[in-house]
Amino acid sequence: MKIRRILATAVAAAVTTPAVLLSVTPAFADGKPAAQTQEKPSLAELEKAAAAAQAVYDDAVAAESAAVAALEAAGSDTDPLTVAAQEAAAAAVAAATAKTDADQAVVDARAALENLPETATDEQRTAAETALAEAEAAATAAGEVKTAADAEAAEAADARDDARVAAARAVGVARKATKAALADKTAADEALAKAKEEAAEEGDDDCVSEARLTTVVKGLPSTVVAGTKADFELRVTNGSDETMDRVFPFAYIDATDRSGLKDLGDLVHLQWLPASSSTWKNVDNEHYMDPISRLGAGAHADLKMRLKIDASAPAGNGVTFVAGDYWNDNGTCGRGPDLEGYEFLIAAAGSKPGKVDDAEPGTTKPNTSDLKPQSSTSGGPVRGSLAATGTSSTSQLALASGAALAIGAGAVFVVRRRKADSHA
Repeated sequence: MKIRRILATAVAAAVTTPAVLLSVTPAFADGKPAAQTQEKPSLAELEKAAAAAQAVYDDAVAAESAAVAALEAAGSDTDPLTVAAQEAAAAAVAAATAKTDADQAVVDARAALENLPETATDEQRTAAETALAEAEAAATAAGEVKTAADAEAAEAADARDDARVAAARAVGVARKATKAALADKTAADEALAKAKEEAAEEGDDDCVSEARLTTVVKGLPSTVVAGTKADFELRVTNGSDETMDRVFPFAYIDATDRSGLKDLGDLVHLQWLPASSSTWKNVDNEHYMDPISRLGAGAHADLKMRLKIDASAPAGNGVTFVAGDYWNDNGTCGRGPDLEGYEFLIAAAGSKPGKVDDAEPGTTKPNTSDLKPQSSTSGGPVRGSLAATGTSSTSQLALASGAALAIGAGAVFVVRRRKADSHA
């Protein structure tokens, strides 16, 4: 028998758009609070995403193989561009040889003219002069042919080399795509396996839903200035007609900058004050506070809470989610309604917001019907410890490729579990 509460704290985004990593969105900036969350993907959706990721990966592997083959072909002696480059180079060599021979013919004709004896006839001198002129014309033509052949050879070599470089780059791009597709496939497979594991565990969950176990935030300002703290209360009420032996308050906080893209989770801190202590305690990383012992029928307990925001935090948006679970000594257990989100603005350090109203519950509720917290005492001190209340795990689904478009680019889930024997 287990109690589990899963809080969806990320909104899916298409691969071509930035991921919004919190349930809070820039809608706050318009003065219209709206906490947005994505429903937990179903097994069918996860299976579809895993199959799509596998198909994308298979296509990427095939594309990489084709790119490698194209690169090998571009480097072969039978490649058309390689053949053309070789033929152009041979033509350039032949033209260079012809030019050399033509130049030598000019030298020989000039020497023959200069070496005519004094007894040479006019006909012989005219013939030598004509031979020199013809040799010089041939040398000029051979030079033009060589220049053209050299240009063609250079152009053919450039075309061959450019094709080989492009083929090599295509292989690099294909390999990166394969690596990314493999990461997406791995994430999809892990998310599906985790969901199947959780589904199997949820089959053993005998805890009931108890709408009369309510949690309400009182006095949390709707605007909190960075570098300050805000005290408020969390009221946990047992509206049922039975005493709850132990009630576990649950509180979770998320924040982003105004763009909704930068997570400010490390700059906002949630604390609570035990009734028997003057020292504030951080809400633990499982988001539970000490259990309330024996919360009677119709009774409530008020927990003192504090929100602290570091001075370095930029202006942004935040939301605090609260809920409660109970566990009785006879082994019966239950969970309150879905998490209630209270939205607030973060004002930059030094801001003077003036009089602000209290934060109100958001109009959009996270879809967390199978998520169950554990919690605090009937109007009295909160007692006990969660030191031995069980284990927790965190699962992530972050599918950042076209393969995940069926359910969005990503979703992050904070998972909390409690086992029956840990509350005995």
